[in-house]
Amino acid sequence: MTTDDNTEPETSDSLKAFGEVLKAFRRRARLTQEEFAPQVGYSVETVSSVEQGRRFPSPKLVDRSEEVLDAFGAIKGAAKHLSREPGLANWFRRWAALERNALCLYTYESRLIPGLLQIEPYARTLFEEQLPPMGDAEIEENLVARMKRQKLLTERPNTSYSFIIEEHALRRETGGPEVHRAQIEHILRMSEQRNIEIQVMEQSRCHHAGLDGPMQLLETPENRWYGYVEGQRAGLLISDAKDVGILQMRYARMRSQALTLEDSQSLLRQMRGAT
Repeated sequence: MTTDDNTEPETSDSLKAFGEVLKAFRRRARLTQEEFAPQVGYSVETVSSVEQGRRFPSPKLVDRSEEVLDAFGAIKGAAKHLSREPGLANWFRRWAALERNALCLYTYESRLIPGLLQIEPYARTLFEEQLPPMGDAEIEENLVARMKRQKLLTERPNTSYSFIIEEHALRRETGGPEVHRAQIEHILRMSEQRNIEIQVMEQSRCHHAGLDGPMQLLETPENRWYGYVEGQRAGLLISDAKDVGILQMRYARMRSQALTLEDSQSLLRQMRGAT
């Protein structure tokens, strides 16, 4: 099996270079990290991670650092060349890059609403309740990245999208009743798109082919298939044809075990009316 299992912080040459620039101007100002951090409104840990090239700096941190350190535009200039996209977990970035050009994308989710279908209040609740807690800037970065990723569904009308979602995940009122109603309404609207199929796996089904956990599959323009599975703090990008074939077999069986498209829409309408 060929996988990408990366739970360590990701770095890049541009992130390291930005970190060195920030560190140089901080030292020029004769400030320690402990003295500098409160002046820009971030923790010492965040400043240290940015200087080491392990964390993407928020726009606020860039602006405040430029101001506090009187850096002649050098810090803002270095930030323009950062190559790491903020708001995406490092283990997810390779999969996200493949998504952008996929011919088809299949998603089975048993825990929550898939990210591509989440409305902003639902996603915000998930980020605000994350443990360990996120800072305000990190929450906003994650929200921006998730909403940006969702443009795939509207900007790629020739890509085929299939979602199978467990009924209990759809019934959980994440964010409260009003957010839940809006979330179900959004899923119903998306299910009306010609290139989007949404099926519900009923709670009453005692067994199905996806009980090993959530999965995603996609086909590239070169007609190569990849799989992706994710756990608590890591993700696996699967490229071996045999292993991808097993996921394809399971997903195909789940499509026959889940409610039909029409029955899924009917159940979603019932949920919307019940909230």
